[in-house]
Amino acid sequence: MVRIRFGPAGKPISFKGPMVKVPQFLRSIGLDAFEYEAVRGVRIRKEQAEVLGNEAEKYDIAMSIHAPYFINLSSNKEETVEKSKRRLIEAAKAAYYMKAKIVVFHPGYYLKYTPEEAYTRALRALKEVEEEIKSLGLKNVMLGAETTGKKSELGSLDEVIRLAQEVDLVVPVIDWAHIYARSCGTMVTTISNVLSIIERVEKEVGKKALKPLHTHFSKIIFKEYGEKEHVVLSSKEHGPDFEVVCRALLEAGVDTVIISESPVLEQDALVMKKIYEKLKKELGK
Repeated sequence: MVRIRFGPAGKPISFKGPMVKVPQFLRSIGLDAFEYEAVRGVRIRKEQAEVLGNEAEKYDIAMSIHAPYFINLSSNKEETVEKSKRRLIEAAKAAYYMKAKIVVFHPGYYLKYTPEEAYTRALRALKEVEEEIKSLGLKNVMLGAETTGKKSELGSLDEVIRLAQEVDLVVPVIDWAHIYARSCGTMVTTISNVLSIIERVEKEVGKKALKPLHTHFSKIIFKEYGEKEHVVLSSKEHGPDFEVVCRALLEAGVDTVIISESPVLEQDALVMKKIYEKLKKELGK
């Protein structure tokens, strides 16, 4: 049986309690995934992270963590690269303590480099990060290279697949809205197109990327440069269409985590879960 989990990117907007009680709250409303947002820096203490991880385990909540936005592994400044590596390693430590299986991160920016030059710099830095994570004994923590939404960012589908092929601890994180925005609305438009993305990940990266497939979803506004802003699922004039993505995931039979990056976080995670349950019944999956 295919299992798709749903949860918010960050603390639920309708929850006013302490962070360590988020798993219990999510379970109470019917969600089963949580992406802890460390996008402004990894500030959670080890003890708090361990309590959060134990609570997530108790309530069967799949944990992930989003590393700081201030990461640019392809920077032309070595100091920036070193700080970026340190931030990623600190996020990996927090992930280990909170039993999160994946550290989601944005690889970097092209800036003055060609895409290939930027990729090469990021690859070198990631291999160094991987070496330190292994030496620290942070087992069962993967690095999730996210597909990015702007054309100026390192993180096309091709690039995150390549990184996952070349670095053992890296897997692709498929942000459907970002792929849609980066392609100016030409990808993530049909079931066959979404299936082709899933099949590429499965064929070119292998099983490590599907344990489970980690994804983000929301609708999005884009301009010629790509991503502008995430919007709610009820927005009729924007895409992508969640039902298209969900049908493809069910057809592919891939266990998946879908993190809601909608401005209304858990509310749209619940909307997606309802669509998933309807389609699962309809398709006999």
